[in-house]
Amino acid sequence: MSHYAALDIEDLHFRYPDGTEALNGVNLHLHDGDRIGLLGPNGAGKSTLLLHLNGIHTPVSGSVSVYGMTVQKKTLREVRQRVGLIFQNPDDQLFCPTLYDDIAFGARQMGMADHDVSHRVHHAIEEVGLDQALLKKNVFHLSFGQKKLASIATVLAMDARILVFDEPTIGLDPRARKMIVKLLHHIGRTQIVASHDFGLLRDTCTRVAVLHQGRIVADGKPGEILDDDLLLKRYELS
Repeated sequence: MSHYAALDIEDLHFRYPDGTEALNGVNLHLHDGDRIGLLGPNGAGKSTLLLHLNGIHTPVSGSVSVYGMTVQKKTLREVRQRVGLIFQNPDDQLFCPTLYDDIAFGARQMGMADHDVSHRVHHAIEEVGLDQALLKKNVFHLSFGQKKLASIATVLAMDARILVFDEPTIGLDPRARKMIVKLLHHIGRTQIVASHDFGLLRDTCTRVAVLHQGRIVADGKPGEILDDDLLLKRYELS
């Protein structure tokens, strides 16, 4: 086990080409096994922050470190094996001819042998609770809920140690939502869950951090944050 924190975000700043300040000094630290909810109004910078965690965005200043390794161009391959980002829209994640190919994609990029890739794929689809028979199907034929589960399987097959979810329950019916909540409990690992779903954050997270105008303005146990009506109102969350 590494003696480093799972994730260190230090004074992170980012602005878009049009000059919009999206992140304005974010500090956040996670240890192995932390499951932190990221809460904030639309435009607070949640998705922008998530895209820094595996190097899709590059900060203007500040840093992101994964198990002591700074996220930068020369470390991207290793970082992306450790940090699995699950997009809000699974269609942004699934693009191969079959579900098998989608789940296998990351493991193949890591240069794994075919039999090891196959083992990873079958284990991952079992872990998310999807039928093995779906592996031969085109993802176009899956339901939205199945696609959500499949997109999680793509990062589990890479054995990512940190799982980053952007609105994992949005657009789901109650049954599919319940499956996602159960899965987040079951898969363990270190997790960051950006969501407006208070029930999800309360049920699955060990901490909740509030992002507002590009800064972390509160960080505490789920009940401390989600039951604080004044705090929620102050930061446009109620």
